[in-house]
Amino acid sequence: MKKYRLIIQPPAFEDLDAAYEWIRERAPGAAARWFNGFVDALNSLTESPERCGLAPENDAVEPEIRQLLYGRRSGVYQALFTITGSDVRILHIRHAARETLAAEDLAEDT
Repeated sequence: MKKYRLIIQPPAFEDLDAAYEWIRERAPGAAARWFNGFVDALNSLTESPERCGLAPENDAVEPEIRQLLYGRRSGVYQALFTITGSDVRILHIRHAARETLAAEDLAEDT
């Protein structure tokens, strides 16, 4: 089985930190569990990133943008990523209920 290298871009780190802080302020006991679970889900992309579907943002930019969804009900978060060779680049992490990113928001990241 092919192994991929996971690269988390700086905007995605900032997004993940902001999401953790938002959850921690509202549910301190759940924040660490959520964070650790999300990181585990991201790490799973090193083995089979192709299992994730195309993101709504995919229509706006090249290369292909995929999404990993994590969470339940109203707490679903989306990790937007690309696969280039053996690299998986996490571009952004967002609450799934937010509007899709515009091409210009993704262009500098890809």
